Amino acid sequence: MRAITIPEPGGPEALVWSEVPDPVPGEGEVLVEVVASAVNRADIMQRQGFYDPPPGASPYPGLECSGRVAALGTGVSGWAVGDEVCALLSGGGYAEKVVVPAGQLLPVPKGVDLKHAAALPEVACTVWSNVFMIAHLRPGETVLVHGGSSGIGTMAIQLAKAVGAKVAVTAGTKEKLEHCARLGADILINYKEQDFVAEVKAATDGAGADVILDNMGAKYLDRNVQALAVNGRLAIIGLQGGTKGELNIGALLGKRAAISATTLRARPLTEKTAIVAAVREHVWPLLDGGHVRPVVDRELPMSDAPAAHRVVEESGHVGKVLLIVDGQN
Repeated sequence: MRAITIPEPGGPEALVWSEVPDPVPGEGEVLVEVVASAVNRADIMQRQGFYDPPPGASPYPGLECSGRVAALGTGVSGWAVGDEVCALLSGGGYAEKVVVPAGQLLPVPKGVDLKHAAALPEVACTVWSNVFMIAHLRPGETVLVHGGSSGIGTMAIQLAKAVGAKVAVTAGTKEKLEHCARLGADILINYKEQDFVAEVKAATDGAGADVILDNMGAKYLDRNVQALAVNGRLAIIGLQGGTKGELNIGALLGKRAAISATTLRARPLTEKTAIVAAVREHVWPLLDGGHVRPVVDRELPMSDAPAAHRVVEESGHVGKVLLIVDGQN
């Protein structure tokens, strides 16, 4: 088969469309013939040499995909050859075929194009596990989503609105904020022109956000704590603003607040299986009913992965950038 390989870490040109051995499903695994994958920030970090795959994972980038079941490993039930699926991966999505633990497969939701289903697994699992399973966002609460126009952000807006929460978002342009508003965001904050702490407090009568979903890390740590409401929960899922920051523990104690920090890729199989099962139970009915949808900025051929990485690094997109296996257009 063909896959995107990274012979040497570097810029987008480090991604090479190469001939590689076909993967073979083992016990409890499924072989998926890939139709599409999606670009995530973790893929860029892997390409740059900063985010190695976990032990035993495919060396190729790609943390999600959609496609059709091509073969079943021993002990797999509930799936059949030919089933249209999407999958949460530890790697290997930038390829024509990938092996997936059966517990990380999801059916393609009703009304969602098979290619666009590739935009769902990573964002749905990240948002549901952090905002709902860990931070326990409840109806009537306010959630602040940093990077509201990203793949994660567009999913977080929709899921939060679906459960009856009030949604504040940050983004860097008027156009991105308008996209967020169309998805249901209530409080629109241009982080280049406005102080998100002041804006969130003003919109909540001084209370602050009950939950904050943060992709920035160190850069926003202190201000995120300032923006939290009493009993607030800060969920950190990214490090775009650095890895080391100073935390005012007194402020955290005063608000009886909590901070969680998670990644998804390196979690044990049992944890990923539980998250996928929860997403299938809670998120998939919303997709099936048309209440939530994948947001896709553009589709590019998988062999042109370098161009897709440039698009994501330039941050001009809204939602997900998809990579379509050549011949699947």
